[in-house]
Amino acid sequence: MKIIYKGGEAEIVEKKSRFIASVTSVESEEEALDFIASVKKRYWDARHNCSAYVVGERHQLQRCSDDGEPQGTAGRPMLEVLLGEDVHNAVVVVTRYFGGVLLGTGGLVRAYTRSVQEGLKNSTILEKKDGVRLTIQTDYTGIGRIQYILGQRGFPVLDSEYTDVVRICTLVPKEETAKVKEAVTEATAGRAEFLSEEPVSYAMLDGEAILF
Repeated sequence: MKIIYKGGEAEIVEKKSRFIASVTSVESEEEALDFIASVKKRYWDARHNCSAYVVGERHQLQRCSDDGEPQGTAGRPMLEVLLGEDVHNAVVVVTRYFGGVLLGTGGLVRAYTRSVQEGLKNSTILEKKDGVRLTIQTDYTGIGRIQYILGQRGFPVLDSEYTDVVRICTLVPKEETAKVKEAVTEATAGRAEFLSEEPVSYAMLDGEAILF
């Protein structure tokens, strides 16, 4: 599932009104409410601090607030962006400093929608997956073959240890674990030993594995 790894901010101006989007990740409704409160405190002099958040692997919890804007012109459009981007466990607050020009219902919807879109663009969004941290032990004859298999599939090496034998720890997508073990066993003529298989959640960022 897609998650916010690093939150971001963005600002747009629409007919002299400033819209500031603040985005972050959360694990619970309490965390979302705390973040909303912190943004309201930071922008205490703004006319509106509208918000939306989603929590859960299937977006089980969805909440939004227009915070004084006409009903349906802010919170709901903001929530729709989060759902449309399929972002999980995320909260966004859009702060509005009124510029003296009324935007109308359509204008408000467009402004709040665009604000969230820009806020997400300035955030780091990762694809969180289920995987297995697989530790393999082999002799020096087999290590090159194992490295070739992992390299072909783009699986990162998390750790390695060279003594009288070689131990290598890699990260494998859960659904590919059986195939990788089969390929390693065949390539090493059964000499490789699988020492451990630890379920993990992970994401890739610039070629590096991030474990959760």
